[in-house]
Amino acid sequence: MAVPTLRAIVEAGHEVVLVVTAADKRRGRGAALVPSPVKAAATELGLPVTDRIDDVLDLDPPAELGVVVAFGRLIKPHVLAELQMINVHFSLLPRWRGAAPVERAILAGDEVTGVCVMDVEEGLDTGAVYRREEVVVGIDTTADELRAVLVDVGTRLVLDALANGLGAPQPQAGEPVYARKIDPAELQVDWTSPALDVHRLVRLGGAWTTHHGRRLKIWRTSLQPTGQGIVVPTGTDPIEILEVQPEGKARMPAPAWANGAHWHAGDSLGT
Repeated sequence: MAVPTLRAIVEAGHEVVLVVTAADKRRGRGAALVPSPVKAAATELGLPVTDRIDDVLDLDPPAELGVVVAFGRLIKPHVLAELQMINVHFSLLPRWRGAAPVERAILAGDEVTGVCVMDVEEGLDTGAVYRREEVVVGIDTTADELRAVLVDVGTRLVLDALANGLGAPQPQAGEPVYARKIDPAELQVDWTSPALDVHRLVRLGGAWTTHHGRRLKIWRTSLQPTGQGIVVPTGTDPIEILEVQPEGKARMPAPAWANGAHWHAGDSLGT
């Protein structure tokens, strides 16, 4: 369960009997075990936590409903047979079923996406929908910015469902479109692509290119000239790069990087 949703459910006075999240992972130089943000929040709130989904079957008394947010794992049929679960999914289903609905919506140029609160079924994001709300996607909105809005909307929809009942679900209608996970190779910028496609890729976060053989992350671009960045050619119109991150360094304004990299007007990237 996403941290904002968990906190909101508790603050609204709804009882949370068990939180299921990812197991602790070893991170950092000392390889110490570090809890997931959800586990850290649950511990702070005094809630029991497990990383085994089957533990929900041992609750006494049994849980009434499971709320799933960004869980990242399929829930087995034997668990669903014992406990109804609803999922907060960040798209307007059946468009963008799967692992990366926010990123795929941006890459496709969707002007509108949204949130669905739906039944969890054995199939991938196939369940009937209890709540649905649209969200506009701005032409410069990043994936992180969009996800934050969708979390707020999804949390509000879940709280409404918990307070007022789920109601009658509506079956998904339309042609399913699947949002496969973003492969790291997809984040490499192809400067022969149209400027709009480059801009969309950068908005995902983590887009990268090379300059004289060294990796350079591109964090922010503009389709319109601002005079605050460096201009790079693409397959269509030039694009202005506003913020970058050289290998081994922090994020910085593109002109600051360009000064140190001996950048000249008309230079290109991907070299």
